[in-house]
Amino acid sequence: MGKLIWLASYPKSGSTWLRAFLHNFLLNTDAPYSINEMSRLCTFDSSGFRYEKLAGKPVSQLTREEAAKLRPAVHKMMTEVSPDNVFAKTHNAMANDCDVPMITMDHTAGGIYIVRNPLDVVVSLADNLKLSIDGAIEIMEVNTETENSDAAACEFRSNWSGHVESWTGNPNPGLHIMRYEDMQEKPVEAFGQAVAFLGLKPPPDRVEKAVRFSAFDELKSQESKHGFVERLGHEKAFFRQGKTDQWRGILSHAQVKRMADVHRQQMSRFGYLPIGY
Repeated sequence: MGKLIWLASYPKSGSTWLRAFLHNFLLNTDAPYSINEMSRLCTFDSSGFRYEKLAGKPVSQLTREEAAKLRPAVHKMMTEVSPDNVFAKTHNAMANDCDVPMITMDHTAGGIYIVRNPLDVVVSLADNLKLSIDGAIEIMEVNTETENSDAAACEFRSNWSGHVESWTGNPNPGLHIMRYEDMQEKPVEAFGQAVAFLGLKPPPDRVEKAVRFSAFDELKSQESKHGFVERLGHEKAFFRQGKTDQWRGILSHAQVKRMADVHRQQMSRFGYLPIGY
């Protein structure tokens, strides 16, 4: 039994892309790995079936406090998926909910955190949640949380700045930080650094192949042909554009200023604050 390696991000920031790369890289397939089989090497911290198994009743019947009390035991169960360390996707902030940590450090080996320009996140989030841009901006300003449902346990995401700060605010050798923009602009280098963080030293061509097999156009093509099991029912497509700086043709000056005023500190840290704001 190993421990958990968290693949963490605020929603719509690139964690599915990272998972696709890791499956292609670690399994070293001769063809692009199916996006509909990405649970093979990665589990989800909010999946409801473990909570249901421990509680003996559906997750939707649990209170938030009851789910929180079960979380450390759920994380322990997640480590039992494999004798080695286990990848675990999360959108939770590294914070407490009902006085219980969302990330159980006793069962944690390390983590990879992906940060993306919030000006682009808000465009994708608006499309994902079927909101106006202003509505998505508001979501990113306030502490957000989900409720227990039939399929998933509740999550606590904080606001965008709070989420980023919770994971990256303090130096941590057990955490590797990736910028979405670097994943796109220099993917072999960015993903190669993630592989190195995991303690692996593969031939360079293996990283390059996994990058090709997990390129956005490939993921989008697979979804178009075969669908994507993780796509929400109201979404036209999970893989939309995957571009950087898409906000420039969509957000107004007032909307950019509002986000810059609220998220200035974290945007400045990661080079996302536009000139003049």
